[in-house]
Amino acid sequence: MDSIAGVPPSGRFGQLDQMWFRLRSITQNHSPAEEWSLRLQFLECHMLLIPILGRGSITVDGKYCELRAGFVFVCLPGQLVEAYFEGTGAHKLYVLRFDVFGQRSQPEAMQLPSSSELQLPFPLCGEAAVSSSIIYSKHCEAITASMGSNNRLERLHAQSGFYELLYSLLSDAGQSQLNDTDAVMERIKAYIELHYREDLSISLLAGEAGISTRHFIRLFKQKYGLSAIEYLTEYRIRQARSLMLPQTDYELKDIAAYVGYKDIPYFRRKFKQITGVAPATFMRNAKLKIVAYHGSLIGALLTLNIIPSAAPADHPWTEYYRRKYEPGAVLPLAQDDNNRMQQLASLRPDYILGLEQSLSQDMLLQLQELAPTYLVPWLQMDWRAQLSFIGECLGKSKETTAWLSKYDCKAKAIRADLDPELAKDKLLIARISGQTITALSNRSLGEVLYDDLHLIPATVVNRKLSHQTLTLEELRSVDADRVLLIVDEDVHSQAVWSELQNKESWKQPDSTGYSRIEHLPPFPWTEYTSFTQELILDLVPSLWRNQT
Repeated sequence: MDSIAGVPPSGRFGQLDQMWFRLRSITQNHSPAEEWSLRLQFLECHMLLIPILGRGSITVDGKYCELRAGFVFVCLPGQLVEAYFEGTGAHKLYVLRFDVFGQRSQPEAMQLPSSSELQLPFPLCGEAAVSSSIIYSKHCEAITASMGSNNRLERLHAQSGFYELLYSLLSDAGQSQLNDTDAVMERIKAYIELHYREDLSISLLAGEAGISTRHFIRLFKQKYGLSAIEYLTEYRIRQARSLMLPQTDYELKDIAAYVGYKDIPYFRRKFKQITGVAPATFMRNAKLKIVAYHGSLIGALLTLNIIPSAAPADHPWTEYYRRKYEPGAVLPLAQDDNNRMQQLASLRPDYILGLEQSLSQDMLLQLQELAPTYLVPWLQMDWRAQLSFIGECLGKSKETTAWLSKYDCKAKAIRADLDPELAKDKLLIARISGQTITALSNRSLGEVLYDDLHLIPATVVNRKLSHQTLTLEELRSVDADRVLLIVDEDVHSQAVWSELQNKESWKQPDSTGYSRIEHLPPFPWTEYTSFTQELILDLVPSLWRNQT
């Protein structure tokens, strides 16, 4: 449940008077006798799921949770979401998509890139208990009737009804006294992101969480691998970087003041500590137009604080990158090379990055006429070597070294805090894709779990093989204590997954009551880049945490 024990509603929702909300749409499952599903997608806006009758499930950024009457579920923009609602028996579910806006004061010397109207995170995220499903059903019925009207006043009335629903939701959440450590820390993390420009202290954040300072320090570090003040610093620097992009033209002193630093030399030191380069150097490099000719290169560029000026439009993550990092900043490249060449000629890039053996010699020569072009030997290098190679090509070796050092420190912290039960278990990581089952160890997220976190591979895993396949029978009989499966969306893969999750030995919880089997969708977890390796590192503490 998303609630913080001991904190009154005014403490949790103190920014409500600076927010306003806009309902985009409301839908209800139209066939009560049939199952409902939300296909895997990155969210462009906030989403609220309200189960009235029946049960289902939702997976958010790889973390599973039930959907059930008596609870609602709030998802945030940029999250990777997949949901399912059972088709057996009576069931009813409403899905609302909406935006959250807010007004923040700005220094007179500096205006934000678009306007002072900002999209903000909703005061709740994840699962929240509600007082009565009937009340929420009535809210949704009234909103649906007004939203579908041709009368503009009625559609305005739908927005008014949505505010009434939000009032009920936030009132219920404010009265809840359930204490879930993960929800508390997520709420404080969101609080930091909302108030990062202000003077935040550990005592203030601990007060918001309703727990002692000492307990808060331990819990935050345990969940995120760094202290709350370290996270605040990283978030401030991340916001500063977003104000240094090619389409901006702000002075360093204004950027520093905007993200919460009055002392310019101190800001410079923190910026260089986190990014590996001085802010002036970063600003100079940020003006460069760098093209990711192949989608697999996007992740490495983001790791180096580079938003590509152009990237393939058909890459599964391109829209996610555009939304999460800088909407509209990335030119979507066409699929065919001729149209791409025309786009790049108009863009006039400074550098072009491509994959070795993925370009013809003729195409390479054409690209080299436009800009210096570097081809990454993808198959010959692991993700660290790929990142270092790209950093050297673009003159960002210092940033590469700083990022790798930070990654290693984070891995060490997470490794030290791993559940002892997990640390001694034998682990199998595999992908189910149609008729093929592949053990994932090298050149995959397996490197994070086996190499960086020192988890023990199951006996069946042969790390000397570059590509190891398993039969279904081998998978059924594997001697692993714990299993992580990447399951594709096709019918056959899903059928195999349905069978395996009911395997008796895997259904048995461990000594702490947590599950032994976990599954993730193919994207983003099958991408092999520094960006996705860090994502899986951040995800590990929450894997296998669903109590059976």
